[in-house]
Amino acid sequence: MHLGKLALSLPLPPDVATCLDWARRAEALGYESIWIAETGGPDPFVLAGAVAQVAARPRIGIAVSPVYIRTPATIAAACGTVSQLAPGRFVLGLGSSSHAMVENWHGTKFRKPVTRVRETVTAVRAMLAGEKLKFDGVTLRTQGFRLLVPPAGHVPIYVGALRPPMLELAGEIGDGVAVNLFPAQALPKMLAHVAAGARKAGKDPATMEVVCRHQVLVTDDKAGAREIFRAGLTGYFATPVYNKFAAWYGFEEEAALIEKGFKTGDRQLTRKGMTDRLVDSLGIFGSLAECRERIAAYAAAGVTTTIISPLALDPEAIRRTIQSLAPQGS
Repeated sequence: MHLGKLALSLPLPPDVATCLDWARRAEALGYESIWIAETGGPDPFVLAGAVAQVAARPRIGIAVSPVYIRTPATIAAACGTVSQLAPGRFVLGLGSSSHAMVENWHGTKFRKPVTRVRETVTAVRAMLAGEKLKFDGVTLRTQGFRLLVPPAGHVPIYVGALRPPMLELAGEIGDGVAVNLFPAQALPKMLAHVAAGARKAGKDPATMEVVCRHQVLVTDDKAGAREIFRAGLTGYFATPVYNKFAAWYGFEEEAALIEKGFKTGDRQLTRKGMTDRLVDSLGIFGSLAECRERIAAYAAAGVTTTIISPLALDPEAIRRTIQSLAPQGS
């Protein structure tokens, strides 16, 4: 059974020390790479640098950092630092994120996301190449910055994308694409847009790595896993970005219920929208054999690298999921 490349998602609860312990174990278990999410937890670039000190072989990626919350110069400086700690192993992932994170958490306007991602990738790539940049875009302006500590080799830039405009942008300007929270049957339609963007830029779509983070739990309690998924992920689908994404890939009724419930403050209605059909299509949970089959289905549909994000807070459930799915076993 072909699962593609398997990776581990960080951070994991409860703290940075635990994350670094799992980074060490992930390397020993044969995980090809370690990808760090931008959450309310540890700073992803700082954590990436720390991971580089304890895991010598896996690639280390950011999937993804919102383009609105750091300047291009700050992003380039962080990349230069991490790449020197992990020469040839660091991958930068940039995306627009969501209204909730950008506007509520960081107090920044979520404006022209496709343009902002394009301009940020353009500026950061130039800075990483050592250019003293003058850039006057629609959403960004920077002048005079030059990275004094260059990266140790090429730093690929992947674009986080959900719907057609961003998927096509990822194909056009990205070295890869990072995706999440979609059913396997939607992937061909998504990758068609990535391919269109790649061809626009004169690139072979087959060269694009497709990185996908999945919420995964090896368990014999599917009902319990569904409730964990609802508790942790319902908020995503209440945001306009993910709500429209769910409607686009075939869950129009669920998306409408979630949106209405969120706008009216009706939690029961919002929860009603998170149907078993929707949850089961997005989360990967069940026996080890079932989880492997689901991952294989995504790989067959075009996912290059599956990032395992354990759908649990319980340390034993996290351990069981990571170790049982590991390329080298437990």
